[in-house]
Amino acid sequence: MLASGVIFYREPAHLLLLERPSLSGDLLSQLRNFPLGFWNALGRWRAEDANKMSMGLKLPLAVLTDSYKATHYLQYPPSSKMVAYGEFRSGYNRDKADTRLVFHGMRYLVENYLSRQWTETDVTQADAFFRTHMAPSNSKFPFPRDMFMKFVHENEGYFPVKLECLPEGTCIHPHVPVYQITSEGEYACLCTFMETLLTMVWYPTTVATLSRRCRDLLERAFEKTVDLGKDSPLLGSRLHDFGFRGCTCLEQSILGGTAHLLNFDGTDTMSAAYYAQFVLNNGVPVASSVPATEHSVMTAWATEKEAIDNMLEHFGSGFFSCVMDSYDYAKALSEVLPAVAAKKTEKGGYMILRPDSGDPLEAVLAALRAAEKVFGVDINKKGFKVPRGCGVIQGDGIDYDSLSRMLDGIIEAGFSIEATAFGMGGGLMQRVNRDTMSFATKLSHIVYQDGTTADLMKAPKSDPSKASLPGILAVKRVDGVPTAFPADDLEMLHAENLLQVVYDGRPAKDDWEDFTGVRQRVAQEWSALPKSADVISSNLRKKMAQIAEDRRVSAEN
Repeated sequence: MLASGVIFYREPAHLLLLERPSLSGDLLSQLRNFPLGFWNALGRWRAEDANKMSMGLKLPLAVLTDSYKATHYLQYPPSSKMVAYGEFRSGYNRDKADTRLVFHGMRYLVENYLSRQWTETDVTQADAFFRTHMAPSNSKFPFPRDMFMKFVHENEGYFPVKLECLPEGTCIHPHVPVYQITSEGEYACLCTFMETLLTMVWYPTTVATLSRRCRDLLERAFEKTVDLGKDSPLLGSRLHDFGFRGCTCLEQSILGGTAHLLNFDGTDTMSAAYYAQFVLNNGVPVASSVPATEHSVMTAWATEKEAIDNMLEHFGSGFFSCVMDSYDYAKALSEVLPAVAAKKTEKGGYMILRPDSGDPLEAVLAALRAAEKVFGVDINKKGFKVPRGCGVIQGDGIDYDSLSRMLDGIIEAGFSIEATAFGMGGGLMQRVNRDTMSFATKLSHIVYQDGTTADLMKAPKSDPSKASLPGILAVKRVDGVPTAFPADDLEMLHAENLLQVVYDGRPAKDDWEDFTGVRQRVAQEWSALPKSADVISSNLRKKMAQIAEDRRVSAEN
């Protein structure tokens, strides 16, 4: 029988593990050896169950787009087919030295929104809304009511487009199409109606990319100061997600928190950990945390010592964290920590000190030096100090730049990075936007009603960086690098197209790769991908140049 409150781990948990304390009966080891079938039975979730995890309001799908999208069916020229695609136009924060990015999050959007069946009620509710939506005038706000009702009745309510996208976790460079939408026949004009929703893949992709870049910083620090380098099992726990409470909504916490878990296994964002485990990974755990105090706990006791004594009583044989700055951080380190040292040593667990104010680097160094004084240190094979049974987690004001500075400062002070973890909240989940990596969706191909075709391309003279790619596109690897090609490019005709059909007038994919597999893809592809690359094929560039020239000649005439 499993003890109440036990955290299930199939793989070893290393949240803040520097020394694994002994556990009675080695329960965790037993749990890790349970057969895979147990974990599958524990968390058997199929794709059709994913809607149960949707935290979004059940609004009519017809209004889950920008207002002007509802009017575009009257604005496009008559056509029988349209194709659009989405791309990131820059690396993270326009970093030209390292433009790699991690594509993630389309599965959530497909399962929770695109695959949802529309009903007559959805359309009539949207109708009631649009009747009141027009700015004061004598006209009405149009929307394709009859078209919506037609696919409700004739296509079981499924939105009539085809969507192709890259596999979750694919590592690419800017300008590689991450998805492509195709609409045909009488529904051709609905090609970009769902653009607003699908564009939201920018958020989990940007968080996943930022988190991966942070891991690069930590890997370099581990290589320099930790005996096992980046192969240390501790690395996965060094950046902990503190971002739940700073999110604008539950859905953001799921999307952003799950994106972070592609790169690390430490989180306090349980919405994401649960979603990743039971919806994306067949019940197999992907994340962990430890008992930790907050200021309300520390101040509820008469003294901080009593609060820590209580933590030792309940959690002293394992991992636990105590915030130390409720009153006087320096005094807590110099007086309270020595006062609990004997009991902590007797219990044999691992204590994590958490500062939450003052200069972030100085606060970490003060805690490391206090731990050295109270508990002693070992010098590892690379010559860096590792406090015994005690470490630090800094979660105050962490972002990519401050993390880099703190790692340098800790190393300069002679401490191994294995003794310090970091908690990232707003810097991870909130300080990003669609422009962080310049995401956009653009129409690229049209078949007019008379059968003539045109490859379309946006090319603003005032901002060449916003130029789009023309035609029906494919993504194929050149020397391992995902590269954009015309879909009919004869030179690469037989190479695998990374854009996979996930929806085709109804859900077309029920075998999404599990989260463990996606994690492995990210780790393998990120390190193998060059930091920058030309990812627009020569034939696609020729097409772009020809379209630009034709447009110039047409304008002159």
